[in-house]
Amino acid sequence: MTDILRQRGHLFLGSRMKRLGERLQADVLRFIEAAGLPIQPSQYPILAALDLTGPMTVGDMVAITGVSQPAVTRSLGRLVELGLVAISRAHKDQRHKTATLTDAGHAAIARSKQEIWPAIDGAVAAMCGELSGPLLTQLDRLEDMLAAMPLDRRASCGLRILPFTDARAQAFHDINAQWIQAMFRLEQTDREVLEHPRARIIDPGGDILFVEAHGLGVVGACALQKTGEAQFELTKMGVLEAARGRKAGEFLLRAVLRRAEELGAAKLYLLTNSACRSAIHLYEKLGFVHDANIMREFGTRYARCDVAMLYQRH
Repeated sequence: MTDILRQRGHLFLGSRMKRLGERLQADVLRFIEAAGLPIQPSQYPILAALDLTGPMTVGDMVAITGVSQPAVTRSLGRLVELGLVAISRAHKDQRHKTATLTDAGHAAIARSKQEIWPAIDGAVAAMCGELSGPLLTQLDRLEDMLAAMPLDRRASCGLRILPFTDARAQAFHDINAQWIQAMFRLEQTDREVLEHPRARIIDPGGDILFVEAHGLGVVGACALQKTGEAQFELTKMGVLEAARGRKAGEFLLRAVLRRAEELGAAKLYLLTNSACRSAIHLYEKLGFVHDANIMREFGTRYARCDVAMLYQRH
């Protein structure tokens, strides 16, 4: 049958965008349900806002999400029923009641950051990366891609993000030592970080994330090393050759960029070598630009460094 919304593209653009949004949310819901979480996709912006800023009034949530006050209030009511949010009853005015995440809410968000958000973000980013041309042409392409493979199936790529633990310290060492030694040589700076990740990365305020591939275990790692106030170096990013073709590197890097934002990184940079062409292409794709100032300021850290890049948020 004729798709009347597509046929009358400009006339029914609002209806078509709403249909697309509903389709995406339905796909995401299936993905969330498969993970065993009780959250609705429409509730995630509220949970994300509370996770980012801490306790908020309903009025603040309306401002930060752009969602109407009645819709925010309804979502909060359901989240309270689920035990994910608690609301202060100090004010009679609904807009001034304060909401905060419960322990269960923090746990749900932590799991979502590891299993749900990176997968959905990566799947949507991959689809959008194929789009070009006028808006209606892009909508046609996006709908065709979703018809061929729903978003939840695209997100079910068998990858997930894992946090740093002392038990994973050896994987951090081995993954990075493998690629560095294959292309260059381990420098003293490398050894200090790889052999003492908690002391050199975690304790000073940085972080290390890992990517796990179904059937392969941990296949990649990447660190954020704090080098100043609100300043971080993205370093020691490596992915095993066994995971090649799964886009594990991009999946991991997107998660690390989100983590850098959570840590308050106002300045995020990296140092690499021009021989790492595939990695440099990925960095450029996700927002890093070549920067001579970064090279002058930090480039002497590694003898092999001849490329320095600074992250510019899209």
